Amino acid sequence: MGQVSHALDTEHQATLALLGQVEGAFVRGRGDPDERARVAAALVRFLADEVDRHFGFEERDLFPRLVDAGDGDLAALLTEEHVAIRAVASEIMPLARAASARTIDASGLEALRRGATEFSERLTAHIGKETMALQPTLDALLDDETDRTLAFAYATA
Repeated sequence: MGQVSHALDTEHQATLALLGQVEGAFVRGRGDPDERARVAAALVRFLADEVDRHFGFEERDLFPRLVDAGDGDLAALLTEEHVAIRAVASEIMPLARAASARTIDASGLEALRRGATEFSERLTAHIGKETMALQPTLDALLDDETDRTLAFAYATA
């Protein structure tokens, strides 16, 4: 596994762990209000920092290389999914903020549950596609120097 694939995989695993916590706190309704507030705060940080950083790197630095190598369909599919995931993220962000501040009401909590379910389903499926298709393609496509350069750029972004 190349360095870029390794970095993406590491983030994917952390994302899946967070999604498990989100599902437990909001989708399945486990946990007390303190736990829900803690998980909501982690979700807010993720939505604010990681979604655009991760997707932006892929769209800016990786997908054009896929297109140039003849894998434009994969790049287009993943980009379309990024658009849909970002849309759901923007819908649940204010709800997650309210939940983290413990100012969310019952209807907001229900909206967060629905949105978190959709977000988790979409992002989990997307990660699966990247794991099965994007990462192996990158490993075959990127030479060692390009892989190192991109991994360093991503790590310092």
